[in-house]
Amino acid sequence: MLSPAVVTLTIAAFIVAMVLIIWRPNGLNEAIPASAGAAIVVLSGSVSLPDLLTIGSTISSAAITIIATIVMAIILESFGFFNWAAESLAARARGSGTRLFWYVNLLCFLMTLFFNNDGSILITTPILLILLKQYGLKNHEKIPYLLSGALIATASSAPIGVSNIVNLIALEIVDMDLYMHSIMMFVPATLGLLLFVFLLYLCFRKQLPRKLYVRRHAGGGMHPLGRTLISPADIHKRNKVMRNVLLFVFTVRVALFVASYLGIPIEIVAILGSVILLSWRWAVLKIKPTDLLKKTPWHILIFAFAMYVLIYGLHNIGLTEFLIQFFEPIVSTDLLNASLLMGGLLSLLSILFNNHPALMVGTITLTNMNLDPLTLKISYLASVIGSDIGALLLPMGTLASLIWLHILKQHHVKIKWKEYIKITILTIPPTLLFTLVILAFWVQWVY
Repeated sequence: MLSPAVVTLTIAAFIVAMVLIIWRPNGLNEAIPASAGAAIVVLSGSVSLPDLLTIGSTISSAAITIIATIVMAIILESFGFFNWAAESLAARARGSGTRLFWYVNLLCFLMTLFFNNDGSILITTPILLILLKQYGLKNHEKIPYLLSGALIATASSAPIGVSNIVNLIALEIVDMDLYMHSIMMFVPATLGLLLFVFLLYLCFRKQLPRKLYVRRHAGGGMHPLGRTLISPADIHKRNKVMRNVLLFVFTVRVALFVASYLGIPIEIVAILGSVILLSWRWAVLKIKPTDLLKKTPWHILIFAFAMYVLIYGLHNIGLTEFLIQFFEPIVSTDLLNASLLMGGLLSLLSILFNNHPALMVGTITLTNMNLDPLTLKISYLASVIGSDIGALLLPMGTLASLIWLHILKQHHVKIKWKEYIKITILTIPPTLLFTLVILAFWVQWVY
């Protein structure tokens, strides 16, 4: 039995770490307060050396897979893929503000599916800022595109587990493979996203400009963005390269699910894909791999490990035991109750403490309940929906949202919390409720 002093110190370390992670004073890297909090928890004795070894084995696969995916995104940037994607998006919009809205959200959805939610935010937000600046839009006119894109990019990590590091860690905890996760989750989560983007459109439709124009580089005239000065031959060559690169990334993504189904560690596939793409870039663009040492966000590995240490400390002092006693009788009664309760609980925990620690707490709690396999699966998937979609009610609910606000601040684009919540309060609750209900019926049908 741990002493009251250890319990108090563990709780204090977690709270202080979370405040600093959300606040990020002077751009403080989130790995620093998480690591400091984890060190205090270990020194206090609430997390032992064997616990650290368990944590390392649990998060290693997820962390390596996400890092390999981010490396692929960095390599694609070297090929000019994201600028090409932005130009293609603008060309397809053909000067229509409404059409651009739908293409922006499609781009953000695909970027998260192909990479991950944090990577999608880091990639698409600067592209959209440049694009909207070229259109000469005022701050309030940019909000429909920036806010909807960020919300969809973050929520799009729900359909497949590989698009979010915390989802991957949770998969390890409940011992569910990527293939089974996608079979049960892709349809309900995607239907939820379709409802989400439709609700966002209803909220923003009056703010969307009917026509979008950008100034010419010379002469001062106006023309719809999307016209290019590149020769047709160069356009064809570039399009071919981009299609080949995109096909390769898609193949690697599919291979992750095949590997999961066959019982092959998915991190092996992710690393192999990154190495091949890295070699391709070296051969074509003559860029050495050494640049990745600086560009790759290695701190994600430290952050994931430290956060799990903090959560394990809370688990060891009795937090999950308390949650089990309170929620197990309700969760075990009915599959729909399980979905709604766990989805709602994880939404609330994510809003209060951020979705990374919330999903870890929820998942550990579930594995210690005496639930039948089907109820456990629905409860886990509902927890993912709560932490990926329900968490978006407030900006502090997800790390991706905090990164997004930081990028906007750097580019002097202001979105007040009042403006953010005015949209999410109308769109998140119905989306969350709809997705959780669909999940319960879908899983019963396919299981």
